[in-house]
Parts: sequence; structure tokens; C-alpha cells
Amino acid sequence: MYERTKALMARGANFLGSDWAILCGAMSWVSERNLVSAISNAGGFGVIACGAMTPELLDTEIAATRALTGKPFGVNLITMHPQLFDLIAVCARHRVSHVVLAGGIPPKGSVEAIKDSGAKVICFAPTLALGKKLLRSGADALVIEGMEAGGHIGPVSTSVLAQEILPELAADHLVFVAGGIGRGGAIAGYLEMGAAGVQLGTRFACASESIAHPDFKKAFFRASARDAVASVQVDPRLPVIPVRALKNKGTEEFTAKQIEVAKLLDSGGIDMGEAQLQIEHFWAGALRRAVIDGDVEAGSVMAGQSVGMVTREEPVAEIIATLLGECEAALAQRRAA
Repeated sequence: MYERTKALMARGANFLGSDWAILCGAMSWVSERNLVSAISNAGGFGVIACGAMTPELLDTEIAATRALTGKPFGVNLITMHPQLFDLIAVCARHRVSHVVLAGGIPPKGSVEAIKDSGAKVICFAPTLALGKKLLRSGADALVIEGMEAGGHIGPVSTSVLAQEILPELAADHLVFVAGGIGRGGAIAGYLEMGAAGVQLGTRFACASESIAHPDFKKAFFRASARDAVASVQVDPRLPVIPVRALKNKGTEEFTAKQIEVAKLLDSGGIDMGEAQLQIEHFWAGALRRAVIDGDVEAGSVMAGQSVGMVTREEPVAEIIATLLGECEAALAQRRAA
């Protein structure tokens, strides 16, 4: 079943140790033990979102996930986390097979520390030049994620990144494509361009196994693509990575938070590192209010532009089967033509 899809995903699936080269994007508060284990058990590759977790919390989450699945899964770590190397050590103790580094250029020694544990390193590459640099630095695979994605985003669309990066790197390296993917036809296109696989977040956020609050899921079901907007940078001196979420009062509160942090930066009350951490903690808290508490007005309802294709709650296994069926049909149709 899905023979054409399986053939095109073979490199990525072998690398991940999963049946299918479909990663779940790491979504803070959403990509936890229940959703991650469900995705891995269904043949995909689940990834724990460490986010702002302490090493102790991550230790608990990995152990709880492993109790729910015997299949491989990964852990996503934020490069600017002040305890990054402690988190890497936790992953090493649990023999996590794949670590995803997100949020910026990995600090010196971090890639080596992960590889020393025997784990594979996956890094996000927003440009071709950075992708090449990360591969030279030891990354085993790349994720290229376009601005259509939910959460933290770059400035370039997925389709442009794919056209720019895949022809240059995909023949000799593993490159996964992410951002704005909601249906299997898009997966087919990227696989044919040379992608080793794909990553989806928004499509899985409202799965039956997702612990997200019912009101968070209902906000997804009501939304269209144009409702998922990117945050605005208020002060160019404060380099804040834009975040895509459904427009609400929380979007306005983030603008106010940026102004507050920029003033502290100007007065010397905090340095740039602390300023960026304050922004990250704001997002972590706002996202928790939306995902866990169901505050979809003041919380941050992070969603990609594929949100308009999320119309109901479905089990993870059905979502993956639907994507695979659509991908296989698209590949067959193109061959027949």
C-alpha cells in the first residue's frame, strides 16, 4: 500500500526509524507525551517540544512518552535555552535517537554533545547558506520551514525555500520540508522535488490525542488561512522572531510586551539575551493559556496558514492515512498523465 509514497520517503523513513517520513512539528504544550506517542505509534515520527521546560520536566516527559510507545521519537530543543547542555544530557541519558535544534544557530559544542550520545541532529535551515554551514558543522538532516507555518517563522515561503534549497542539497543530504502543508498532494510535490520527507504541525494540533483544550480546537475549526497572521516587530533594535497565530487580543498584548522590553533594553535594565528570553517566556505563557486553559481571546493560538484545512477532530492514525492516500493518488495521477 502507498508504494510510490513509500519509495520516495524511504531515505527519510530509514533515517528516522519510522514507517513514514512524516514528522510532527514541535508545538509547545501540544507536542507532549500523548500526541507524540500517538504519532510514532501510527507510523509517523513524533517530536517532544521541550520549549521552556527545565531538565527535570523534560526527563519526566521523555520517560512518560517512552512508556506509551516503543517506536522512535525525537526531542526539539531551543538553542537559546539557558540550560541547553543540561537538556542535551537528559536526552543522552534516555538515549533519545534524534534531537532537533531550533531557534537559531546552535551554540558551540552543542551539535558535538548530541552526536557524542549517539543521537542524530536535525537543524532548521532558513537559508541555503546556513543550511550548508549546518551540514558542515555536523547536522545529519535539515528542516526547511516556510513562513506559512505556525509558531516561530522566517520571512520566506515554503515553495521558494524548496525551489532554492532542494536542488542544491537534496541529492546528497536529508532535507525535510515544512510550513503550510495540509494535504497529501503538497507532500507528493515536495517528495518529487527531492525532499526526504515532510513536517506538519497545524494538521496534528487538533487530533483526538492532542490534549489541547476544546476551545483551542474550535478556534482552529472556525479559522481560515487569512486568520493566521504573523506578529509585527515593533522595534528593529529588538530582533524578535515573528510568530504566526490566530489574530486576537493576545496579538495586541504581544505588541505591548515588545514595547515594554525595548524600553528596559534602552535603559540598560536588561541585556539582549535577557530581552529575548523575556519574549520567549511571554509566548510560552500565552500559548499555555490558549492550549491548556482554553483562553483563545487573550492567549496565543499559534497556527499555520493550513489551519483552514483543519475542520474536525480526527485520530492521528486517520490523519496520517488520509495524507498518505492523498499523496499516493497525486503521484499516481502525475505518472498517468
